[in-house]
Amino acid sequence: MVRIMVQLTEEQLKALKELAKARKTPIAKLVRESVAQYVIAARKDPMMEEKRRRALDFIKKLESGEIQFHDIEGKTDVSTNHDKYLNEGEHTSW
Repeated sequence: MVRIMVQLTEEQLKALKELAKARKTPIAKLVRESVAQYVIAARKDPMMEEKRRRALDFIKKLESGEIQFHDIEGKTDVSTNHDKYLNEGEHTSW
């Protein structure tokens, strides 16, 4: 195997550490497995890089607040408060 140096965000490293602990496996193994899966997927779908770029651009717009989703009443917290909104409706037996 060859050693390389990779820079990750703090969030990425934290997530990797948690996953490695839960699976009782080294972080390096998780990285190798992830790279292997990515390479296989990229070979199967030549448009993967374009899809990936578009998805990342979309996520950045969501995180920056440039794009905000809302329901037909203009509420933006439906995914968080769905039970509350269901109970306010006509069918409170749900």
